Amino acid sequence: MRLNEINKVTGSYNSREKMPVLFLGHGSPMNAIEENVFVTGWRNIGKTLPKPNAILCVSAHWETRGTCVTAMDKPMTIHDFGGFPEALYEVEYPAPGSPDLAKETKSIIKKTAVVLDDKWGLDHGSWSVIKNLYPEADVPVIQLSLDYYQSPQYHYELAKELSSLRKKGVLIIGSGNIVHNLGLVNWGKIDEPGFGYDWAVEANEKIKKCILSNDHKTLIDYKSQGRELNLAIPTPDHFLPLLYSLALKEENEIVDVFNDMAVGGSLSMTSIKIGKD
Repeated sequence: MRLNEINKVTGSYNSREKMPVLFLGHGSPMNAIEENVFVTGWRNIGKTLPKPNAILCVSAHWETRGTCVTAMDKPMTIHDFGGFPEALYEVEYPAPGSPDLAKETKSIIKKTAVVLDDKWGLDHGSWSVIKNLYPEADVPVIQLSLDYYQSPQYHYELAKELSSLRKKGVLIIGSGNIVHNLGLVNWGKIDEPGFGYDWAVEANEKIKKCILSNDHKTLIDYKSQGRELNLAIPTPDHFLPLLYSLALKEENEIVDVFNDMAVGGSLSMTSIKIGKD
């Protein structure tokens, strides 16, 4: 769908009819082919969403110097992982891209010069969850990268510049994990949803409390929040997509929490939906 067509379709949208925003705890890429409680949660939340004209996804798995946005007609499915069953590498998610939406995204971001990328595609932080929302791959998808040289405050401010896309039928998704410490995972209990170390559960609860109370400042300053959050967020890649989603929340918008469960001791699948039911 071309951008002028998107604008025609969404011309009747007003400020109370904005698309919701999601943050999805994506976890293992095996969620793309397994049936479990998290997959069910994504599917159920998908049923509550208006059908978007396009999706913009900010994934933990595309870090760059500077900010890039995918701008090809047919983004490839990237299998950016190793050591999994062959069936996972055979999965393709052939959603179209949207070069015009990429150009629109570039034009509305003033904080930095955005590069139109024709090489990346859709990484597993994107396609492994979106395929459960839209299994027909009939919604155009673009990805926005994370500039790994920039601060959480920078990313939060940049995300705010995306807000106008919500009024054009674009579903914005942050994809990462609130608690994500792979170095401390108990692999023997990875298939036992609900198992979390005390510090991981405490960190998840503190972050969730900040989300529900609109205390974004504390989350932006997560490095100063003590041992639990430092263990939960040893690197920023999986946490920054949450800040992108929260930055787009407007006053009085409702936040729904789902898939709120630990796995493997040091990961959480907690996800949120912001806005319209």
